Amino acid sequence: MRYALFICTPVDGEELAPEEIAADPRFASYIDEVRTRGIVKGGARLRPASDATTVRVHGDDVLLSDGPFVESKEYVAGIDIIEVADLDEAVSLASRHPAALAGGSVEVRPVWE
Repeated sequence: MRYALFICTPVDGEELAPEEIAADPRFASYIDEVRTRGIVKGGARLRPASDATTVRVHGDDVLLSDGPFVESKEYVAGIDIIEVADLDEAVSLASRHPAALAGGSVEVRPVWE
């Protein structure tokens, strides 16, 4: 089954640059595991929520606002698409993600097939 892992980080948490993530042994170990197993099928690291633009449509009007859709304690910092046997395996993988271990969270959501 395919799952989307939404990697969430606290709003007031440390924002690591891609180079810092690559140099962090926690991330390096995790990334090595998922690449070796070939379970990541896509994904991306996202810019901070402060860089977001929210689009709403009311009738013929397209309304833009800076920032995320809602205020929250966490924001989605990245997304991985994984292919694993079942939800248990997806949860096991998410529980080892460095973001989850550092005070953030990882939302696991099945992908429509």
